[in-house]
Formats: sequence, C-alpha cells, structure tokens
Amino acid sequence: MSKVIETDTWTFIKFWSIPAVAYLIYLFLGQAATGLVVVGISIFLALALKPLVRKVNDFFNRRFGTQKKHQTTSAVLAYLLVVLVIGGIIATIGPVVVNETTKFLRQAPEMFEKNFGGWEGINDFGKNFGIANLQSDITNTISSLSNNLLGSFGTNVVASVGGAASVIMNIALVLILTLLFLLEGPGLMDVLWRSLSDGEENKKPIAVAKRVVARMANVISTYVSHQIIVAVIDGCASGLIVFILSLFTNVPPTLAIPMGMITMLFYLIPMFGQFIGGTLVTLILLFNSPIAAVIFAIIYIIYAQIENNVIAPKIQGSALNLPAVIILVAIVIGMYMFGLLGAIIAVPIAGCIRVLIDEYPNIRTARKV
Repeated sequence: MSKVIETDTWTFIKFWSIPAVAYLIYLFLGQAATGLVVVGISIFLALALKPLVRKVNDFFNRRFGTQKKHQTTSAVLAYLLVVLVIGGIIATIGPVVVNETTKFLRQAPEMFEKNFGGWEGINDFGKNFGIANLQSDITNTISSLSNNLLGSFGTNVVASVGGAASVIMNIALVLILTLLFLLEGPGLMDVLWRSLSDGEENKKPIAVAKRVVARMANVISTYVSHQIIVAVIDGCASGLIVFILSLFTNVPPTLAIPMGMITMLFYLIPMFGQFIGGTLVTLILLFNSPIAAVIFAIIYIIYAQIENNVIAPKIQGSALNLPAVIILVAIVIGMYMFGLLGAIIAVPIAGCIRVLIDEYPNIRTARKV
C-alpha cells in the first residue's frame, strides 16, 4: 500500500543539500589533493622548526642582553640554517654515490671474470641445471629488455621531464610556504583566537581549543626534534664504523662522513628508514670491499638493537605516549595511503589523535557551557 508524504520546499532543499555538499567536497578534495598535501607538509615543517626558532631567539636574548622577541629574524635564520644543512648533506652524498657506482661499473668486468670465471664459468654453471648455453639465454634476455626500453624511450623521457618539473615546483612551494608559515603563522593564530573568543560564553571553549592545538603542535615539534637527535647519533655511529673499517680494509676513509649522512637522513623515516640506510651503506661498501661490507652489516645490526632498545627510548622518552603496536599500525596505514610521506607523518598524527582522546572530556564539558 503506497503512501504520499507531503513536505515543504525548505525541508526538501535541506534534505538534498547534504549529499550535494558531500559530493562537492569530494570533488574539491580530488582536484586539490596535491595542493592540500603541499600545504600540510609546509605546516608540518613549520611546526617542526619551532624549537629551533625558539633556540635562535634565546641566543639573541643572551647575546644582546634583551628580552625582546626577535621572531622574524629568528625564523629566517633557523629556516636558512636548515636549508643550508640539508643542501650540504645532499651535495656531499650525491657525488660520492655517483663515483662509487661508476667505479663499480668500471670494475664489474674484472670482478665478473675473477669471481665467476667469465662466460665459460657461467655456461658450466648452467649445464649443471640442463641449460646448454646460459650465456646466449642471458644476452637474448638483455637484448629483448633493451629493445623494449628503447621502444618506449620517448614516452618515458617526456613523462620523466614532466614528473621532475612537477616535483621541483612542489618542493619550491613547500619551501616558500614553510617560511611564510614560520613568519606569519603565530600572528594568524592570534587573530583567529581573538576573533573566536568574542563573548563571555566562548571563553572556556576557546581556552580548551587553544590548549589542544598547543599540545598537538608540541607533539609534532617534540617528535621531530627527538627524531633528529637520534638520527644524528645513528649517523655518527655508522660513520665511525666505516672510518674504523677503512684502517684495515680497502674502504677509503673519505667515505666515513657521507655514509654517516646517508644513515642519518634515512633514519628520519620511522621504523624502516634505519634498515634502508644501513642497506645502502652496505651496498656502497660492497663496491670497495666485500669483507668490509659484511663486517659493517654485522656491527650495524648489533648497534641498531642497542639504539632501538636503549638510546632512542631514553632520548624520546614518553613524549608521544603511544604503544609500539599503535605506532606500527599508524605507519602502515600512512604508508599505504600516502607512500613515504605518509610513513613520515603518521606517528605525529597518531600522537595528535592521542591528544584529542585525552582532551575529549574537557572538549565535551566546554561545549556544554
């Protein structure tokens, strides 16, 4: 039995406006996803630089004997310092990796002849598995792969150039926005809180909101600063190991600092960065001395256990107050949603969620006022 439901025009409009607005938001997020990620990274970096800005400001106060807030000068100097350090690290690591790879490729034929007996040794090895001419099979496979790569060379070059240009533009935007958020972020937040706190009834909710935002910002800055400290210790340890190995192996002592920088940079990636950095250093050492590579891998694995169970917990303490399983779940979800970037920001985001959970009773109480 059918029924006719009567409703007024305004109710009808409100009912259908909900899915319409939801669809418009979905379209907006789809179109502006890259821009939102760039803005989010910039805010994250600006919050991460806050402790350094405070230290620079304190230095000015001690140096000149004043209690003024040199916010702009401190922010610019802290920003330039970080950019110069990162640029110096990349400029140091890049040539070393290229030189070691080039040296390996030059030595590859000699190593192939020495360790595998050349193509005759390869063919003898293949005959043990019933392959009459393993050399021919390998060369045919390489030739087929080369032809396929050359066939799509033009398309790959165009795609690579376009992708590189997009990455460069996004990096430039992140750098510019990070500096702007450092300079103007505190002032914008003050304006926002003042505009929201008009009226006696809004004071308590705004006070709770300010405390929650401050705690979340402190979680991000604390996590990043402590992660950097442990990364520097990790880099110094791996660099020292490489330097000691250079004293009695064929590893050049000049590799110590670049190898330490590699492990330091990759340690900033939660959970998996330490393994990636150690693996890269082991491979580079393998180009010079297999014995040194094996010794480094063993010592670094032992050191990693000490660092993960003693050094890192001691330095980071209970800043985030998150169980290990929650950290791992956050990293996995972040990695599958946003790749490497998601893995890096997943842990502080989980810490911010923990802050919201802790403050939820206060938030609910403030809403009832």
